[in-house]
Amino acid sequence: MTHVLSAVAWPYANGPRHIGHVAGFGVPSDVFSRYMRMAGHDVLMVSGTDEHGTPILVQAEKEGVSPQALADRYNRVIAEDLQALGLSYDLFTRTSTRNHHQVVQALFRAVHANGYIVAQTQMGAVSPRTGRTLPDRYIEGTCPICGYDSARGDQCDNCGNQLDPQDLIGPRSRIDGEVPEFVETEHLFLDLPALAEALGEWLHGVEATGAWRPNVIRFSLNLLDDVRPRAITRDLDWGIRVPLEGWEDNPNKRIYVWFDAVVGYLSASVEWARRLGDPERWREWWNDPEALSYYFMGKDNITFHSQIWPAELLAHDGRGSRGGEQGPFGDLQLPTEVVSSEFLTMEGRQFSSSRGVVIYVRDVLERYQPDALRYFICAAGPETADADFTWAEFVRRTNTELVAGWGNLVNRTASLIAKNVGAIPEAGAFEPVDTALLDTVEAAFGTVGELLRTHRQKAALAEAMRTVGEVNAYISETAPFKLTTSDPERMRTILHVAAQCVSDCNTLLAPFLPHSAQQVHETFGRTGVFAPMPELREVDNLDGGAPYPVLTGDYTSMRGTWHRVPVEPGTPVAKPTPVFTKLDDSVVETELERLRAGS
Repeated sequence: MTHVLSAVAWPYANGPRHIGHVAGFGVPSDVFSRYMRMAGHDVLMVSGTDEHGTPILVQAEKEGVSPQALADRYNRVIAEDLQALGLSYDLFTRTSTRNHHQVVQALFRAVHANGYIVAQTQMGAVSPRTGRTLPDRYIEGTCPICGYDSARGDQCDNCGNQLDPQDLIGPRSRIDGEVPEFVETEHLFLDLPALAEALGEWLHGVEATGAWRPNVIRFSLNLLDDVRPRAITRDLDWGIRVPLEGWEDNPNKRIYVWFDAVVGYLSASVEWARRLGDPERWREWWNDPEALSYYFMGKDNITFHSQIWPAELLAHDGRGSRGGEQGPFGDLQLPTEVVSSEFLTMEGRQFSSSRGVVIYVRDVLERYQPDALRYFICAAGPETADADFTWAEFVRRTNTELVAGWGNLVNRTASLIAKNVGAIPEAGAFEPVDTALLDTVEAAFGTVGELLRTHRQKAALAEAMRTVGEVNAYISETAPFKLTTSDPERMRTILHVAAQCVSDCNTLLAPFLPHSAQQVHETFGRTGVFAPMPELREVDNLDGGAPYPVLTGDYTSMRGTWHRVPVEPGTPVAKPTPVFTKLDDSVVETELERLRAGS
């Protein structure tokens, strides 16, 4: 058994999340975490809502509410949506908790004590209209290095270079298009040059293993070409106070949201352990060199997970060129892998809430089965290249693969057993065709499992569905429905084999389709929780303050279940109800009309 940390990107709490978001961080992390639990590992899956920074202030002002009220509202909306999608968090919390503030400040102090935080004066962007500081990511312009016309004030997503807002050609505010003013201001900077050698050693070591996705390791190594100190404070009044003398009482200085958000993986682990009543338990995932840690996100967040967060960890541990002492959290381990997905577009266009090119998770789940959305994301999502969500493809995959493939196999097998036997039948002597199928299906545990372990979820799902096709072909070829009177013993053997293979396929598909996995489990007379779901719980703030909702759950029932479990003859099987809902072709035009109306 290995301790496995699934560190899932923190959705920003300035609005509901759309399906492009969960295609990047949500579904891939859950599929991986469910599989690793089933494979026998001790998984800790953590995240929460990211609630600090200027975007929250901008949206709160737009809605006429306080930043905290806005964060409270969307924290709940997002948590409810992720629960409905079945994401199996051990803890989904938020960055406005006092626990998070305390962990961030403790890590900040350790990094500063080791000499990796320095004060510098820079030119900061300010909105002429409001006088408010504009965050780097809210300034857009042309990259002075590669000429990309949509570079952000902190980096260019096209060439990967770190930028400052004043470097941009033709800078403009993404909020309202105004040209920002640049004023002199003092900030604290993370001294990345003093950590560059250690970062390089780590990344080149990762490159040598060949474990990371090529696009992620290439982008990460490119970041080493232009390493400069990076500002980690901002001029605003919403966020975590800077815990240094001369700074902590300044009402207009806060820790940069991206310094604090990545610390959330650690603070959420600490909060989980505290809520468990074993406050040091988190160390099993963070201080153990044998533990594994995987960070899931979209490609626009690679910088923060392969450069900024590892730099914070190295600085805390005193492992940069300035040396230093290990901080209060012990020997913090660097990420095993940064698992970044590419972007999901919608009907050929980039998602844009402001332009109405969007479909929110909640809207999809109100109209369609959660496993249908999960299936599409796993089968056709942006795993290693940008992908496009279209309603026509969603309907096609749901009907031809889920309904006509897997759903048909489950229903025809259960119906034949219910009608002709009423329970899982005893098997007679196996013929070569039976043994060949049983061996093929059992071998899929190794094939699919290895693909899931190495984050090749598209290939894993394709292999699982190929196995489903083999079982469907077996039933068609052996035709047990023709043997009810001529050879009932042979019929029962075929149905026994089919039941066993459907049970195995259900296990293979459970990480992808947990909602239907439980239904299939019960259809064939099995009891207990096979695919546990997250719970939304109202909890007290551990350190005072208002209660808030968290996602958590008990997933121990799936531990070590990634293998064949023999079906038990005599287990009653009743006439089944369809597992998946076939979609009418009119869904496509209906949804496209909704999209047109929104834009």
